Amino acid sequence: MIHKYSMNGFNIVIDVNSGAVHVVDDIVFDVLDFFCEKSADEIIMILQKKYSENEIMDAFKEICEIKKQGLLFTEDIYEEVIPKIEKRMPVVKALCLHIAHDCNLKCKYCFAEEGEYHGKRSLMSFETGKKAIDFLIKASGTRRNLEVDFFGGEPLLNFNVVKDIVEYARSVENENNKNFRFTITTNGILLDDEIQRYVNENMHNVVLSIDGRKSVNDSMRVRAGGQGSYDTIVPKFIKLAESRNQSDYYVRGTFTRNNIDFSNDVLHLADLGFKQISVEPVVADEKESYSLRAEDLSAVFEEYEKLAKEMLRRKKNGNGFNFFHFMIDLTGGPCVTKRLVGCGSGTEYLAVTPDGELYPCHQFVGMEQFKLGDIESGIVNIDLRAKFENCNVYSKPKCKDCWAKFYCSGGCVANSFNTNGDLITPYEIGCELQRKRIECAVMMKAAEEYS
Repeated sequence: MIHKYSMNGFNIVIDVNSGAVHVVDDIVFDVLDFFCEKSADEIIMILQKKYSENEIMDAFKEICEIKKQGLLFTEDIYEEVIPKIEKRMPVVKALCLHIAHDCNLKCKYCFAEEGEYHGKRSLMSFETGKKAIDFLIKASGTRRNLEVDFFGGEPLLNFNVVKDIVEYARSVENENNKNFRFTITTNGILLDDEIQRYVNENMHNVVLSIDGRKSVNDSMRVRAGGQGSYDTIVPKFIKLAESRNQSDYYVRGTFTRNNIDFSNDVLHLADLGFKQISVEPVVADEKESYSLRAEDLSAVFEEYEKLAKEMLRRKKNGNGFNFFHFMIDLTGGPCVTKRLVGCGSGTEYLAVTPDGELYPCHQFVGMEQFKLGDIESGIVNIDLRAKFENCNVYSKPKCKDCWAKFYCSGGCVANSFNTNGDLITPYEIGCELQRKRIECAVMMKAAEEYS
């Protein structure tokens, strides 16, 4: 299987199964449309008005040689790996600790219902956090490197417990041969110099929530009284990003139907000096006025291309920045297992509620049918866990024949469930956006290589 497209003056061909990427001329690009089904003579007849016979034959021979090298039209060798992956008995590598089911903002698109997650407002106790760390140590087997994300709601509403959990984890990691890496996500309202210092000393990564331009951010990310948050958080976020030498953080936003021109929000954040930026498409009920719809896709595609071209220009001029969805590794990338199964939600990655309940990930929290167990009893809903273990690009009919499957790994299962009611039918708008982002990312690699 191959995927071919043209963008920004480049003809790009991706060999899906080998991962090889080729930048080709117009003749090879056109001949590829017929290569697998037509003979050389037949292709000459089809394209003779556009190219000479010698040009077509040279292109045909070039394609034959690349195919012989195993870099084009390669066979799929990965489906046979699936039985081994399904029997791999994965260990838990990461926990998302819901340190606060409460928030000091009322973001209009929040899937967590202002932190309540279909339940009541609550804060995680240190005792629950301690037991969560103990659970992770036990459930991780012999794995040494472990991830703990402090999430909410707003984690800074319960920051003393965050610090207590970090201190406890550090106190037991050596005796258990573990190495903890911590991440915290914050809306920044409570961020101050003391918290910044602690975060810089103890958090491997920080996620800073902001949607972009003041008008965009303040229309969606509001306080209880309706006031915007932009003026409060921007100076704090700039200061924190600089204090971390513009690395090991992300400013993370959400774009909606209300700001289809989201590339301007990305560039606004870049103009503020941020170097690590992620602005994600909203996933919401189609009844919501701000939800993305199929008719919006062409405009969103244009925005992604516009952003990719501007990023190339800025990088050339020495003021580049990273955009999460355009970051792609064509030389190695994730291991085969991760390419096939994705984030590991429900198996390698779990969410822990303030009461110590275990869910497949933060987006499933509060849905009782997805409760896996708790930090004291462990995972008791084995059948549910098995369903998540068996989620892979070959168990999803729409993914199996998609050229982007090894880049997106089948997409987000939570989005699949929330839009289609099951774990294996992908969120189609999300698929379309992912494919476009991959095309832009690959084009940018080509431009950097050949320009």
